[in-house]
Amino acid sequence: MPVQEMAVSPVKSLHWEQFPPMSQRRVYCTPVYHEGLLYVLGGCSETGMPLDSVEVLDVESQTWSQLPPLPTARAGASAVALGGQVMVLGGMNQQQTPLASVEMYHPDEGKWETKASLGQPSMGVTTVERGKVYALGGMGADTTPQAFVRVYEAEKDQWQATTSMPTPRYGATPFVIGNRIYMMGRQGKMPVTALEAFDLEMKSWTRYPCIPSRRAFSCCATNERSLFSLGGLQQPGPHNFYSRPHFVSTTEEFDLDQVWIKPSRTSRMREKRADFVAGCLGGRVIVAGGLNEPSPLGSVESYNPVKRRWEYVAPMPTARCSSALLQTASILFVIGGVAQGPSDAVEALCLQETV
Repeated sequence: MPVQEMAVSPVKSLHWEQFPPMSQRRVYCTPVYHEGLLYVLGGCSETGMPLDSVEVLDVESQTWSQLPPLPTARAGASAVALGGQVMVLGGMNQQQTPLASVEMYHPDEGKWETKASLGQPSMGVTTVERGKVYALGGMGADTTPQAFVRVYEAEKDQWQATTSMPTPRYGATPFVIGNRIYMMGRQGKMPVTALEAFDLEMKSWTRYPCIPSRRAFSCCATNERSLFSLGGLQQPGPHNFYSRPHFVSTTEEFDLDQVWIKPSRTSRMREKRADFVAGCLGGRVIVAGGLNEPSPLGSVESYNPVKRRWEYVAPMPTARCSSALLQTASILFVIGGVAQGPSDAVEALCLQETV
């Protein structure tokens, strides 16, 4: 389908909605959305300790409820909705060591159940649910990124190994397009330029041309037709050995027909930022908040891929970085993060469909 036909919603169809704050301030918490409920699991408290508390927001009535605590306190975990239940895995415990444990919440019984463990302790695991749960990568206690890929067989309560990733990584961003899981993103603070996709039928990996520039704390997004690598912190390299790490406004776009599109003068973000959130609403790529020395940003921009330019959107009500993002078809939830300290803010950029 040619780009001209791509529908891009007008900027004025985007507006921020503020929800009541969470009962606890959290950073590195894990959100899951299922049937109108936003679950927020664990995270780090103001004292830097992993939390076992779980709260759930009924999005329509805008009310929070406390759920039974996680059997294991954890921050930086991964979670997914599977058959109406919420599965949480990996992360970091109160002793600052990675976890292998997997726990499942049954909303109808209001109970947590311990499931088969991942096998290897791992934080920053990437999870994808496609009928089965896929757990990709992570980081072990020795802080090296992992390449494992495991598939959860719910009937047997078992994790099966499948083809490992060509590039070990943790805290990566997955995009499921067609029958492929595209993996972008980092090995923690180290930027990773590899772009790879796992074919869910063939159980094999394909390598694509690398992301053109190396940046840490960058963000990734997709509009189903392209993948975007955005912003971040550019590290000094061999060519500019004496320069300091600096924030950038880079926008790099990979057309799924397998080519990185040459950037244009207008395709850079208007602001340099790192450690922000990114998503897609109404055909537009959205970036919100983040860091550009010395304090968190509240500004929000949206990229029109047809015009190949960025425009400002109304700013976030609460400026912050290190937030958790949860995306639905018409809502981008920005949860917790860091303002002065950990934040209890839950705000959503909503797409008002214009008729």
